[in-house]
Amino acid sequence: MVAGCAIQPRIISSFLGDYGFIQPTSDTLPRLFRYTRGRNHESMLNSRTFSSLTNLLFNRRKIEDLPNGKHKRLRPGKVSTCRPVPANIPKPPYVNSKKPPGIASGPEVHDKKGIECMRASGKLAAQVLQHAGTLVKPGITTDEIDQAVHQMIIDNGAYPSPLGYGGFPKSVCTSVNECICHGIPDSRVLEDGDIVNIDVTVYLNGYHGDTSATYFVGDVDEEARNLVKVTKECLDNAISICAPGVEFNKIGKTIHDHADKHHYGVVQQFVGHGVGRVFHSDPVILHYRNNGRGRMVLNQTFTIEPMLTIGSINPIMWDDNWTVVTEDGSLSAQFEHTILITENGAEILTQC
Repeated sequence: MVAGCAIQPRIISSFLGDYGFIQPTSDTLPRLFRYTRGRNHESMLNSRTFSSLTNLLFNRRKIEDLPNGKHKRLRPGKVSTCRPVPANIPKPPYVNSKKPPGIASGPEVHDKKGIECMRASGKLAAQVLQHAGTLVKPGITTDEIDQAVHQMIIDNGAYPSPLGYGGFPKSVCTSVNECICHGIPDSRVLEDGDIVNIDVTVYLNGYHGDTSATYFVGDVDEEARNLVKVTKECLDNAISICAPGVEFNKIGKTIHDHADKHHYGVVQQFVGHGVGRVFHSDPVILHYRNNGRGRMVLNQTFTIEPMLTIGSINPIMWDDNWTVVTEDGSLSAQFEHTILITENGAEILTQC
């Protein structure tokens, strides 16, 4: 599950204002997130920053005015009630806390036991995602996908990490067509030609495993297929350069360079993150070119999760305070893995 972030070279928009140039440094998180040093978590700014233009863009634009004219404009469906989790399944601390979640300070670096726990949670997340992908077809609802994901996770003694995270009402994120991330599963039926990202995170034995992939629904046109292909390549290329001592900013350059070759935009407001005993922690992984500091260390775990668009990279958040769509309605795709930094490079933890 992607983390939100306002760190970018220049934020100029009608809903965020002009923050000027921000160098990602050790002081960046305190300035952009409300927290006191030494505390475990900090609440994220801008929980509603994208909402002010939602009605204007969502209600007043005509479908035929959108670049993504081949698809119907995404509309919110009916969200079913939260699904129960057996009392014997351990829950992450944020589920019972009224404090808003955020980025935990400090990286996730593991001992031998922690690495094995991360491998177990990552493998389960990958298996759940693989199963969810087999369900994708015209006529199924994203709520039905959520039901299947929820059941498989709890059947394996794990907790679906998104459920209850900052009030998120479902066990998986399903982002269709122009939805960049954090789509809430609902009654909407997937249609022939859609693309859908499924973002799975499981909490198993005290450790989170986080992964996502974008799937084709029926017969998908070449434009959408190429976007999905290049997005997956961006993730693979970024993972290939990871190793102890490598600067984190190399990830953003690798992704941005490949996206540029194919004339796709890279979303900047949502980022990868450390993951392990907590859902979101340092480091913040920027998917675009940046001058951020920091280097990868042995036995560290984090996610890389690029989001590419055919058109605008500017996000608009719906009034549910979760669903984020492209400003112009153009298609967006995303892939994500949790990786472990090893002596020889990077081990992908979220693959079957």
